[in-house]
Amino acid sequence: MAAEIFEKVNQVLEEIETATPKTKEEVEQFRIRFVGSKNVIKPLFGNIKNVDNNRKKEFGQLVNKVKQAAESKFQELKDQVETAADAAEGQQLDLSAPSEPLDLGARHPISITMNRIIDIFQRIGFSVAEDREIEDDWHNFTAMNTPEDHPARDMQDTFYLKNSTEMLLRTHTSSVQARVMKNQKPPIRIIAPGRVYRNETISARAHCQFHQVEGLYVDENVSFADMKQTLMYFAKEMFGADTKIRLRPSYFPFTEPSAEMDVSCFICNAEGCNVCKYTGWVEILGCGMVDPAVFETCGIDSKKYTGFAFGMGIERQAMLRYRINDIRLLFENDTRFLGQFKSAL
Repeated sequence: MAAEIFEKVNQVLEEIETATPKTKEEVEQFRIRFVGSKNVIKPLFGNIKNVDNNRKKEFGQLVNKVKQAAESKFQELKDQVETAADAAEGQQLDLSAPSEPLDLGARHPISITMNRIIDIFQRIGFSVAEDREIEDDWHNFTAMNTPEDHPARDMQDTFYLKNSTEMLLRTHTSSVQARVMKNQKPPIRIIAPGRVYRNETISARAHCQFHQVEGLYVDENVSFADMKQTLMYFAKEMFGADTKIRLRPSYFPFTEPSAEMDVSCFICNAEGCNVCKYTGWVEILGCGMVDPAVFETCGIDSKKYTGFAFGMGIERQAMLRYRINDIRLLFENDTRFLGQFKSAL
């Protein structure tokens, strides 16, 4: 009886060791027979009661050997089948086929416009000056001839930091001009591009954050005519050689005299359209001669030096140039919108 039991176990072991399944289906059948929940090895353990006591240990070791052999064999067969399947799949790949095209990104229209403006002014000797966006009240307002009780402060609704009346998000990049004039002696010829913030209701024409480029030129004998020629050069480079400009009297607390500059409409060739409101002119920036009070506040001798300053909104230039009718599109990061500017790189 014991010999028959041992022989039966050895037959199962031999069957396991000689098994050669080739497909996933055959390996699955091997698993069910020898490793599954109802495998043929489990009943063998029950035969230990029919084995003599002096051979029970030997029988138990043999059955355990069969169980371990089945598990090891199954794992080996499984790995072989999976490796063969991966190799077959690799052979089916056409390695000479072109890869899927990568969708290239595009520069943001604000970046395109800002870089274009910076490039134009750098050609005539202006350098780029940048500084902090969280500014103190003195550099943002007082240094620009805008004391606490000045009505011009009402023109710019300001974001102040929590529990502070001194620190704020800058409302213009004029604060950069103030810092440069405090720390650098004339001659000064800079442009200050950057993001600014104002507490305004967001609409198609206005946003609580936007971008500016402001310019400053300070030296001896700088005149209004110098400013006009500089801005005319910018307009022709930006909008075309046939562009004309006009200056209209205006008011800014840090310049005197002050003006707003229009350019002939480059969309309708000054014949009249909805962009220029059928006037033939489009306003693009504010400018003026630096007020002597600003020089004195920043430590520059106003009797020796004169200068001019100008400033423009980047979003406005981009909207005009690319016929964008809603400023909010510039801040939504919609790839369908931004993808239209790939050709502008």
